[in-house]
Amino acid sequence: MVDIATRVWNHKWKIDPIVRSLIDTDFYKLLMCQSVFRNKRDTQVTFSLINRSKDVPLARLIDEGELREQLDHIRSLSLKRNESTWLRGNTFYGKRQMFRPDFMEWFEGLRLPPYHLERVGDQYELTFEGAWPEVMLWEIPALAVLMELRGRAVLGDMGRFELQVLYARAMTKLWEKIERLREVPALRIADFGTRRRHSFLWQDWCVQAMLEGLGDSFVGTSNCLIAKNRDLEAIGTNAHELPMVYAALAEDDTALAQAPYDVLADWQEEHEGNLRIILPDTYGTDGFLRKAPDWLAGWTGVRIDSGDPAEGAERAIAWWKARGEDPRDKLVIFSDGLSEEKILTLQHQFAGRVRVSFGWGTLLTNDFRGLTADDRLAPFSLVCKAVAANGRPTVKLSDNPAKAMGPEDQIARYKRVFGVGEQTHMDVVV
Repeated sequence: MVDIATRVWNHKWKIDPIVRSLIDTDFYKLLMCQSVFRNKRDTQVTFSLINRSKDVPLARLIDEGELREQLDHIRSLSLKRNESTWLRGNTFYGKRQMFRPDFMEWFEGLRLPPYHLERVGDQYELTFEGAWPEVMLWEIPALAVLMELRGRAVLGDMGRFELQVLYARAMTKLWEKIERLREVPALRIADFGTRRRHSFLWQDWCVQAMLEGLGDSFVGTSNCLIAKNRDLEAIGTNAHELPMVYAALAEDDTALAQAPYDVLADWQEEHEGNLRIILPDTYGTDGFLRKAPDWLAGWTGVRIDSGDPAEGAERAIAWWKARGEDPRDKLVIFSDGLSEEKILTLQHQFAGRVRVSFGWGTLLTNDFRGLTADDRLAPFSLVCKAVAANGRPTVKLSDNPAKAMGPEDQIARYKRVFGVGEQTHMDVVV
């Protein structure tokens, strides 16, 4: 096990790449990338960094030259032979050869495309433009770099013993969470914390702690590199990016209303079983479920990623019952801003009614709240989203208007098309 405090101390003396592998990314990005490669490879997209936490002045904390060095290093990476072998030959979700030969040949020759970086006030404007399959793979490493550089900026003022104490406290804090969770019967939980982690080494430590502390209740990690290195299950399905881009490509309101279901029709052609998970909230869960075709009710489950999680699960249960499905056979994955307290509450509320699972993100891999002066290491809400497709803006409504994005006129249009009325504003924790 790496001495994390010593490694952090050594950051002061040498260049230390943050992202060292193209598979230091979330598994769902690779699954989605293969789907995009097959169905929409010529679509031109723009991804952009969005800092929802304006009180965190990234451009004052992070040196622009150091940020460019890290991003340039990522552009130098290519898939290693052992990584390619793992992707080609491993069994994922019970399926061998999850990744097709044509996709793997393309991925093995990939270098990530150029980026555009500009300082605007106290924030960075970071964008990526190009073919969708290439540009989409920037999201996770770009976020990981920015999150870790912000952490290094704060930690750089600390002495060696101060760092040792900090990480000892952070380890104790996580272990106390694990001790609470290990008492929960039938718990299923995975690491979803790559995008906004404190650092790669810390995420790896958290995964090891979860594995030892929770045993079979810990079902895997979204991080492909850690899954490969630790011989764990790689966990993930799909994300809002797919319906956002499909919707932007729609030629009229009729096609727009159909776009979220077209995404899942394409997905169904490629995947089965536990990969058939619906993410219904991109344009409002109520409208999505109300208009969903009957074949979607036969899918394995749903992921709840915005709004009140209990209300989202209740909506799904009612929908399955109305479509003649037994909710007890269905999987509900909670993944939005989870604390251990929320995990305990939701597990108690829904155990026996559905199959419950949790994707634990930022508050697993980046919970340093209360451990530094002025809480300078507290996690914050940083995302990198597709903002345009073939020159048209993308839109996300969500079940929480605080997570909505897109031009105001397009947000109004999407609300009309998808029948979204009043929504309850909820604070975005991370």
